[in-house]
Order: sequence, then structure tokens, then C-alpha cells
Amino acid sequence: MPGTTTELLQRWRAGEPAALDALLPQVYGELRRLAAGALGAHKGHATLQPTALLNEVFVRLLSADQVDLENRKHLFATAARIMRQILVDRARRAASDKHGAAWQRESFVEALQLPIPGHTDLQLLDAALEELGQANERMARVVELRYFVGLSVAEAAGVLEVEERTVYRDWALAKAWLQERLRA
Repeated sequence: MPGTTTELLQRWRAGEPAALDALLPQVYGELRRLAAGALGAHKGHATLQPTALLNEVFVRLLSADQVDLENRKHLFATAARIMRQILVDRARRAASDKHGAAWQRESFVEALQLPIPGHTDLQLLDAALEELGQANERMARVVELRYFVGLSVAEAAGVLEVEERTVYRDWALAKAWLQERLRA
């Protein structure tokens, strides 16, 4: 289906779906170069490829209730504006505290203030927990709930149906016991 970009846009606006099929190959390469330029001009979008950005532009264009693109110039201006909006939205999302911009990574072991270093052999830990379970089953359960499940003292007390102070005591004793066993 031959035609200029403006003619194809007008046919598509008039409700001729085949016009869109003819239009996309005509403008795709140029729009992709525009997307690559937009990504190259702005840092912080290393995970976004030009093709993905352009696909998002097409999704937004095609999902709009009424697309009223008059000519080639209007199509490219609209595509550029949508690209800008996508990149700004991504930058805002990355910078927001809600998405962890101000968070600092901390290992799971450090966050729980456990006696067990992150490089601990889990098979040795399992054997030590088995031994602890034979000596005191509740202490071993406290370690499982706090270390492996990540429950707070209050949550662990609720699961075990004991007082919080009991969990604190068991936790302190179990940490000391495990430190001794894992050091050996």
C-alpha cells in the first residue's frame, strides 16, 4: 500500500487498519533512531533498549482512545513527547524512596543481627541445629523462626505460644550456643 506518511496517517484515522500496517515499516527505523538518541542523551536508563522504548511508545499510541495525528511531523513530535514521559517516569520511579532509592543494602544475616556469618556452611548449621534440637527443641525452633523465616521476637512468641521474654532468653542462649559450635 503506497503512500506518504501523512496519507497513511489520514487513512488510519479514517478507520482503515491496513494503513497502519503500511505506516509502521515506513517510520519504524527513524523512530528507533530517535529512541536510541533519547536513551543516549539521558543517563540512568542502561536497562532500557531503544526497541523496548519504541514498543512502549507504540503501546501508548495505539491504546489511546483517539489518535489524532495529522502528519509525519505531528507523529514524530508526539512520539518524542511520549519517549520523554516514559524516561521521566522511569527516573522518578528509580529516585523515589518507595522504590528503594535511599535504601542501603544490608545482608539478611546482618539485618537480623545473627551470630551466623553470611559465608556459613548451611550443612554445618543444619547439623548444629539438629544437635541443638536434641538438647532443647524450643531453642532450635526459635532459631528456625528468627533466622530462616525472619520473624520478630513477638511473632516467634506468638507461633510458639510462649512469652516474649522466653523467646528473648532462648534466642540469646541459642546464639551463644551456635557461635560456640560453628567456631569449632
